[in-house]
Amino acid sequence: MRTLVSTAFAAVMGTAAPLVAADFSDPTWPCVQRKVEELSLGLMWPIALPEDEVEDSALAADIRDLAGTLAVRRLEMDALRQAAEDFAGRWPADRADNLGRVFAQTFKSLNTRRSRIINGIADFSLGQIALAEKIDEMRLEMDTALEADAPDYDRIDALEEKLDWDQVIYSDRQQSITYLCETPQLIEKRLFAIAQMLQDVAKD
Repeated sequence: MRTLVSTAFAAVMGTAAPLVAADFSDPTWPCVQRKVEELSLGLMWPIALPEDEVEDSALAADIRDLAGTLAVRRLEMDALRQAAEDFAGRWPADRADNLGRVFAQTFKSLNTRRSRIINGIADFSLGQIALAEKIDEMRLEMDTALEADAPDYDRIDALEEKLDWDQVIYSDRQQSITYLCETPQLIEKRLFAIAQMLQDVAKD
């Protein structure tokens, strides 16, 4: 029984464990992607942003609406460009400044969302590390129980059932790590694409 349990655990951990901490100097970051905690607005929008507030309430509302649309990640870039061009057509004066304001709000929204995801990845990683340690402790307890002169097979069966369940949970959670790790990078790439699109619209 002990050999079978150890082999099963090794099979699970052997495929999943490297994902728990790809960067062993930072156990909260299990991803192969480089961790970039903060994005730079200036790198994406090299044009000076206006510092004054928008006085026209209709324009301010339109800026908020467009920024909200651009922050919807499921929308295709073609749809976002059309929305930006429609906005520029409604507000032809100070086009570059207004589109800069739009991007600043879009950046704030998506960057905040990205930061929450990074924090969630940290919590996920620490949870997986804790579960892996719990599994290891149960393995040791099972080994000790099996080596006893009079093994308590009821206890061993309970440990084995709990161990199997926790290994399944651990393995299932690991299946989502690839998507989780890709998400901050995808948001970063989308922000760069939105910035480039808005700069193109500003030049038209």
